[in-house]
Amino acid sequence: MAKNSTSPTAVPATAWLGRGRHLGPEPERDVRRNLIALKAAGVIDDFLDLDPVEAARSTDLFPRDEAADPGPSARRLFEARWRVGDGVTVRAQLTTYEPESRRTDSEGVGWVLAAEAERAWEEGWPAPSTVFWPDSDQVAWDHHTVPGVRLRAVNHLPKDDDEVRRLLRTCARQSWYIHVVVHEAMTPDVLGRQPVTAFLPPSLRHRVVEHRAAPEQALIADFALKRELGVGIPRGGAVVLPPAAQVAGYDPEHFTVRNIFLDGTEPTEFLDRIKRFASLPQPLPADAEPVLTRLRQGWHLLTPDEELVHARAMVTRYAKALEAMTASCDLYREAAESALAALAEATKGNGTPQTPAAPSAAAAKQNTSPLRALTKSFTRFRGPNGQGPDAQAP
Repeated sequence: MAKNSTSPTAVPATAWLGRGRHLGPEPERDVRRNLIALKAAGVIDDFLDLDPVEAARSTDLFPRDEAADPGPSARRLFEARWRVGDGVTVRAQLTTYEPESRRTDSEGVGWVLAAEAERAWEEGWPAPSTVFWPDSDQVAWDHHTVPGVRLRAVNHLPKDDDEVRRLLRTCARQSWYIHVVVHEAMTPDVLGRQPVTAFLPPSLRHRVVEHRAAPEQALIADFALKRELGVGIPRGGAVVLPPAAQVAGYDPEHFTVRNIFLDGTEPTEFLDRIKRFASLPQPLPADAEPVLTRLRQGWHLLTPDEELVHARAMVTRYAKALEAMTASCDLYREAAESALAALAEATKGNGTPQTPAAPSAAAAKQNTSPLRALTKSFTRFRGPNGQGPDAQAP
């Protein structure tokens, strides 16, 4: 069943997040070539190709937040900056990671991507994934973190019932994407086998993963969805799946269509449902928070104006640090001088500690005489004005 827990934070309206796996031999080379080509064509303003270790060390006077560190398994870090719309600046950061294990060659190299614009993200803007990766079927960068699932293709559900349930459950729990399930009322032709997500706007197209149920899987898909996520799918229809964390405003009836025609025409009704779902506040996955933090706090590709502001801020920070160090030195010097003065007074200047003088015999005798003891006893019986206890007030 779908979880009823709510995410404490939502994905910022200005952000675009994505992740996946590259199954090719040289993923960093593919990124490099695409960025070079886009910069030469004037599509992007600039980019950086960084070693993650050196990038993490390139802190200023004070270290950045630990979340800005990409981690020991990071292979390469890329940054790019471009403008969209009417000059809105977008900053994006892509990091590639070593596979978690080397058991199979099909695991590939993992990657995470975070982009943020100066204002709320618009669907018509280019997807940041196609800035770093070439938008070509010849490069296998679009594999989902869930094995067997791709981002830009139709993903047919497994034949086994348990596998269907496991796949849908894993996608809901681990994915940063929007997942949809489409049931084929009958086996489609060549045009109908194309993903319906291809009709979506550019920026949304690479955020939606499409699953297909074969004609004979109507009951299997409906049962698995109801069991794992609490939603159903009509025969010959389609549904937008909820994530593991509850999305405010999600109602299965509002994101389900009864009929979808897979004949190559644009499924307008279903696309509207996907767009409406994408406009809802999406829960920010826990493993996506450090990626967004790294983009904001570990950014290196500065504009000339930003470099000037950064340099001025560094001068101020160094001046404050120097002032604090000078104040500390003054305090240490004053403390040392006070200690030396106290030592000189205690040793009379010759370095030898002085033994306190013993009390004289006369003084000791005076302190222990019977007369002094008797005087102390009478003092206890005096009134507040020095008179005896029997004295009367005037």
